[in-house]
Amino acid sequence: MPGPYENILVERVDDVVTLTLNRPERLNVLTRAMIADVTDALVEIGSSDATGVVIAAAGRIFSAGHDFGEMAGADLVASRSLFHSCSVMMRTLREIPQPVVARVHGLATGAGCQLVAACDLAVASRSASFATPGGKGGLFCTTPLVAVGRLIGRRRALEMGMTGDAIDATTAADWGLVNRVVEDETLDESTRELLARATRGSVESKAIGKRAFYAQIDLPLSAAYDLASEVMASAVLIPDSQEAITAFLEKRPARWTRPA
Repeated sequence: MPGPYENILVERVDDVVTLTLNRPERLNVLTRAMIADVTDALVEIGSSDATGVVIAAAGRIFSAGHDFGEMAGADLVASRSLFHSCSVMMRTLREIPQPVVARVHGLATGAGCQLVAACDLAVASRSASFATPGGKGGLFCTTPLVAVGRLIGRRRALEMGMTGDAIDATTAADWGLVNRVVEDETLDESTRELLARATRGSVESKAIGKRAFYAQIDLPLSAAYDLASEVMASAVLIPDSQEAITAFLEKRPARWTRPA
């Protein structure tokens, strides 16, 4: 596994890699250095034989978002560079083949909320909360709402963005920002359980499916079906798909080319 890093911890147990934001004394703000570490680690993990990824955080909150200290007095070139780097990190979460689950406790605000929304799945502790607080300040959370808005819809995203108010974990689940809410003491176990179910089956098939899902989800309906149909037609030909079909017909467990 990659590392060591200054701002994150990367640990592999069996086939699962946990990437932990590890600047608790600074509330895990997404500094340029933190963003670079996370992006580099994700690229390395994505090219490895790991089957699943957990994004977690050390300390009392998940992430306080961007570091305003890095924005103070910044010129346009520096500002563009910062937000471009952050966008690359968010896209990388969706481009790597493995299922990625956010394990969220405490507050996830601004770009920290964006980070949760950019993961494939998310589990939140009951004490967690989520915010895009720029609406009640002087810097609207435009980039966080790219990911958040695609999950929870326009009205709710604009409510979060315009009011800046935090929503609790139960509301986040109701709105689709997280998959489920669990008691604080079961957060680790529940995250592992969801990832275990999300990584079973054919690794290759799931990677194809993840890539195709994000490619089609924002297309018009006809174009989405065209893309998905072509991907699925091609996927039928891979060895794991043929094994799945044969195993079903022969009423036996499938034997994947790369066990999950």
